[in-house]
Amino acid sequence: MGTTVERLLPSGEAEELLALAREIATKELAPQVAEAEERAEFPESAYRLLGSAGLLSLPFSAEFGGGAQPYEVYLQVVEEIATAWPSVAVGTSVHALTATVVDANGSAELKQRWLPRMLSGDWLGAYCLSEPQAGSDVSGIRTAARLDGDAYTVKGVKQWISNGSCADYYILFARTSEDPKRGLSAFLVPEGTESMSFGAPERKMGLHCDVTTQVLLDGARIPVDQLIGEEGAGMRVALSALDAGRLGIAAVATGIAQAALSHAVGYAREHEQFGKPVGESQGVQFMLADMAADVERARASYLHAARLKDAGRPFSRQASIAKLTATDAAMRVTTDAVQVLGVDGCTREYPVERLFRDAKVTQIFEGTNQIQRMVIGRDLLR
Repeated sequence: MGTTVERLLPSGEAEELLALAREIATKELAPQVAEAEERAEFPESAYRLLGSAGLLSLPFSAEFGGGAQPYEVYLQVVEEIATAWPSVAVGTSVHALTATVVDANGSAELKQRWLPRMLSGDWLGAYCLSEPQAGSDVSGIRTAARLDGDAYTVKGVKQWISNGSCADYYILFARTSEDPKRGLSAFLVPEGTESMSFGAPERKMGLHCDVTTQVLLDGARIPVDQLIGEEGAGMRVALSALDAGRLGIAAVATGIAQAALSHAVGYAREHEQFGKPVGESQGVQFMLADMAADVERARASYLHAARLKDAGRPFSRQASIAKLTATDAAMRVTTDAVQVLGVDGCTREYPVERLFRDAKVTQIFEGTNQIQRMVIGRDLLR
């Protein structure tokens, strides 16, 4: 590939982690991605490898087995993974989102019981928020949880769940009352819970190895001690965690864009037309320059938000800006990468076709980019 990413990292340990992530992405993940994506298989071995290397638990406290790294370091690791295999980077981000919910909102007993396993590298999580009629509209959730003795009985359908049917545990949001503001609650649900089942994997245009299914709950019983935080606090829990999740998707999108740029630069250097490399055309050079500027803006936007988060400062608006900036950039850069490669870019012989398909959904999940604009606008006017 044709470009080098310059990074400023806060410590030597961070540099070593990023070098490790780059080595795993380049030597272990990249050789698998084309064939695995064609088969749309769940990349279990990839997650086990990342987990054993300690890359699934970087931004969490060492007390529970985390890597105690700043969020800006963790996000750059996610970007490195995404340059090789975006589906795995999405799953990595989702896993961190689930652990964030427990780490930030769980009782001391809940964290002590579950977080070490969640951060061990052996477990992978799924985040069950969206429903057929409730994606960005969290208030539209209909899955119901009713207290029955020492457990909640849950009925409902969750949809578009990454790692669905393949996760070791699920962070589930369900309605415990009809109160529009205090009616939602969050639960931790391990795999194998009785009366929880899964739909067939969705046939998506991209991210084929990000296995996405419905999660079906037909009277599943969840013990009271698996409630995360207080009953009725689910809306706050969901929205606060999504800020961090949006940064994860921004890093994924930046990795997709970086990969597309690198492939386009390499092609422009090596492929000849009219007796000279394609890259000697000023028109192509201008396209590559705009693509590089998009990638740099995307990276800068998520790093700025991450540094605010690491400093304990508000970062919700900046997370939405990063998600919006990076995912729109990924769509532009992958589109232009296909254009640089011409007809070759439209074939599956070259990775930019897959990256183009992978980029599109990043503008939609973790809150559509229209929702991000609403969040940003409302925050500015508040």
